[in-house]
Amino acid sequence: MDLEKVRLQCLSKLGASESFPFDNQTLVFKVGGKIFALLDVEQTESINLKCEPEKAIELRERFISVIPGYHMNKKHWNTIQFNKDLCDQLILDCIDESYQLVYQSLSKKQRSEITAG
Repeated sequence: MDLEKVRLQCLSKLGASESFPFDNQTLVFKVGGKIFALLDVEQTESINLKCEPEKAIELRERFISVIPGYHMNKKHWNTIQFNKDLCDQLILDCIDESYQLVYQSLSKKQRSEITAG
């Protein structure tokens, strides 16, 4: 998985934005001001994504490349390591799911503003 493929997938989401709020190395993708993906642009070895708690555990049990979210709430976030046992399409699907979880957590007003804008 390469950085540009991840960027394009994240930025294809309605209302998605990218920034470097923490440092010049950690690329953060947000919707409605809330994070749905983070990755290190210098090493590009993994991505942190939000996940339903039950599915997070299931993915960790099935794939060695999925571990509890590094520096994140380990119940709701996974770190997915690239180029191991998870195919690119499954990683892209996990990005989609992370976005949807965060988008659905926004208020109705915020979602309306995103769809209108």
